[in-house]
Amino acid sequence: MPETRNPDQQYGVPLGIYQERYKTLDPEETVRRAGVPFDAARGVFTLTVLDFQIDAAWPEFSLVPRDPEACPHALYNKEALILVIRYLLEGTKAESTGAFLPYRELPWGDVYDKNFQGRCRARLAFGFGNTLESFKKACEALGGIPHDKGDASYDLPVLPGLTVRLILWSGDDEFPPQSQWLFSDNMPLAFTAEDVACMGDVIIGALKEMAKK
Repeated sequence: MPETRNPDQQYGVPLGIYQERYKTLDPEETVRRAGVPFDAARGVFTLTVLDFQIDAAWPEFSLVPRDPEACPHALYNKEALILVIRYLLEGTKAESTGAFLPYRELPWGDVYDKNFQGRCRARLAFGFGNTLESFKKACEALGGIPHDKGDASYDLPVLPGLTVRLILWSGDDEFPPQSQWLFSDNMPLAFTAEDVACMGDVIIGALKEMAKK
């Protein structure tokens, strides 16, 4: 039987709970902890997500891109809403040592690793493994910096100081395309393993949009 997901249970119900907590958030504490600027006059936090500036309103939560024509919708859709509000509520900004971790080495990542393989690694591989130029174009449009691994790889700035390294190997007659996702070692202070899987959805959605432009 095919898997069916209830969007209200997956996103709507949790988002409603987070929104109630968000109303009681202390902006000054959030600025110190998460390193996100806050404009008290406008009532917005400003985050740079994959090189696009997005305003998060407070105390009533919403996301509005500064440049909606250029910004991919994936950066302010339902998955992005969950990701951003979770960071503002609980995330901590910290410096990376420069090391990168595979998903399974994140706290609780081994528990969710099988889900992550299909949800993110396989989708990226089969979505872009045979279209490397589209992958490169999309990554660069999202502020990605080229790396020297695989057939194509980029470091993507999910948030300032928080980096996801995407590595792609193209398929051929003998082997299917493959991908690897690596995360800067400060990622566990900012997001849980479940959040990182949601991040994968956001990144893949943004890549697909930018590849079409």
